[in-house]
Amino acid sequence: MDTAWRIIDCSSLEGLITSDRGAICVHQDDGGEHRIPTADVAVVLMGPHVSFSTAVVHRLLGADVVVLFCDWRGVPEGAAYPWHEHGRVGARQLAQSQLSEPRRKNAWGRLVRAKVLGQGTVLLQKDRPAAARLKEMARSVRSGDPENVEAHAARLYWSRLFASEGDFLRRPEAEDHRNSCLNYGYAVLRAHGIRAVVSAGLSPTLGLFHHGRGNMFNLVDDIIEPFRPAVDDAVLRLDPDASPAERQVKQVLVAAVQQPFRDDGATLPTVLEELAQHLGQYCEGDRARLDVPSWTGPRRES
Repeated sequence: MDTAWRIIDCSSLEGLITSDRGAICVHQDDGGEHRIPTADVAVVLMGPHVSFSTAVVHRLLGADVVVLFCDWRGVPEGAAYPWHEHGRVGARQLAQSQLSEPRRKNAWGRLVRAKVLGQGTVLLQKDRPAAARLKEMARSVRSGDPENVEAHAARLYWSRLFASEGDFLRRPEAEDHRNSCLNYGYAVLRAHGIRAVVSAGLSPTLGLFHHGRGNMFNLVDDIIEPFRPAVDDAVLRLDPDASPAERQVKQVLVAAVQQPFRDDGATLPTVLEELAQHLGQYCEGDRARLDVPSWTGPRRES
């Protein structure tokens, strides 16, 4: 299993990034300097005031690192990711493109069920009756989610999650603190999803459900759905005025995406990578069904 784990956030950096013998060096304009081995890095976020060379990007991609390019708000606008040399990439992507409709729908239904179960777990902190309703809705999800349970669950979930703070609306384009924190956490999660999908030899563009013509990461957006509640849980625990512009808040959100996801200690990125590998096997017919994990809450330290 890949040991890379760190998220290097340079979205607010004013300075220079260079590469040096298996590492990147971050030089701040105020004189600060940090040397980070690329083997320890999973994702790098680059801001508009960072200077770097193509050698840096080459070094990062060679180490299987995803690079996100962010705007002034820290919101990713583009990405660079490695073309992973998976041994069956041709056969796997052909099988992915030819996946039968029943199997595609079955996989999507399982992803939705896991996501809604996780949302129910998060909502237990705020509204137990609504959480129980979400768990019930999750159990009703059928192959392909023809009743659109995902959307109905989302309406209930978001209306109750921040109910004590007024009429919250989940809108990615909104700039309030809650939406901004969710956006940042989801961006980090998506970067791990890109890495997992490409490493599994799958095409990130060919989704199971998402099919946006301008979206290069439809499949990524599919498989990260069950992991979003882990981010939601972290945002819920933050102060309502917390902003991802604050360093401590970013640290909390990054930690949310790197925390243990299972009782055996496997972290969220590890479980996400396993899911992508299992999906590849499912596409090739080596798995009868896609088993999808769901968020069951933060793991207690022993």
